Amino acid sequence: MKKNASSPYFIQSIADLHRILELPKPEHPLVSVINFEEITCYTDESMRSLIYNFYSICIKKGFKGKLKYGQNYYDFDEGIMTFFSPGQVITTDITDELALSGWWLVVHSDYIRNYQLAKSIRNYGFFSYAANEALHLSEKEEAMATTIMKNIEQEYRSNIDSYSQDVIVSHIELLLNYSNRFYNRQFITRKAANSDLLIKLEALLVDYFSGEKVRQLGLPTVHYISEQLAISPNYLSDLLRNLTGQSTQQHIHNKLIEKAQEILTTTSLSVSEIAYQLGFEYPQSFSKLFKNKTNLSPLEFRHTFN
Repeated sequence: MKKNASSPYFIQSIADLHRILELPKPEHPLVSVINFEEITCYTDESMRSLIYNFYSICIKKGFKGKLKYGQNYYDFDEGIMTFFSPGQVITTDITDELALSGWWLVVHSDYIRNYQLAKSIRNYGFFSYAANEALHLSEKEEAMATTIMKNIEQEYRSNIDSYSQDVIVSHIELLLNYSNRFYNRQFITRKAANSDLLIKLEALLVDYFSGEKVRQLGLPTVHYISEQLAISPNYLSDLLRNLTGQSTQQHIHNKLIEKAQEILTTTSLSVSEIAYQLGFEYPQSFSKLFKNKTNLSPLEFRHTFN
């Protein structure tokens, strides 16, 4: 475990993690399943912010403190799952009253290095979600995820053979695939809140393209939009794909084309002037995007409309 005066603790290995949590040495150096009920939580202020050098998947219940990710806090009062990839900074505020239960799977990237999962794990967007976008589990889902974690623990506690790693990696991939399904279920069950977010997104884009922001700042980025909505870029795009079938970038382009069509049909501005007004440095880039989205060049669209 390494730390300098201005940075969080960096936990290099799973053995380091076990030592910090006052647990016995891990039975496997690269994968471990930890029972939260066996952990003595630390109150040392210097341990509030940590960076793990491994993948972390948690099922938590009864957490009375707060976990901070970026600028957002989230109260862990229900059974939830969180996912963190290596290198993320996790800040936790702990209260004195703590009755935490659940399971914690940690996997070093070296363990999956020679498997397809090493590449495909990057496609699971929830490793980049913020803490306030944690996965809320139903009782059935929690039982299913817990069973998979316990199967992983049982496998590495058994006699290791040539199939052990294949079996464990398969279980990890199964857990991630179920988590993907659970998140998509969550998008659906939170339709009311998500509809409000869609309304906010629409208003944000209308305001951006109708005012001076687009000319001064250029086209809005996915990061800018997600920041304005207080939501992480990955979560926003995944949510929008689930609700509308389109990513955040596609929503931005749709609103851009809608605004461009309005200007083309209500003004006599040249294509170059419109491109500049919509934040493009080069008119050719605007014309290319417009034709890609409408199958017509800006001038063809204007003539067709007329």
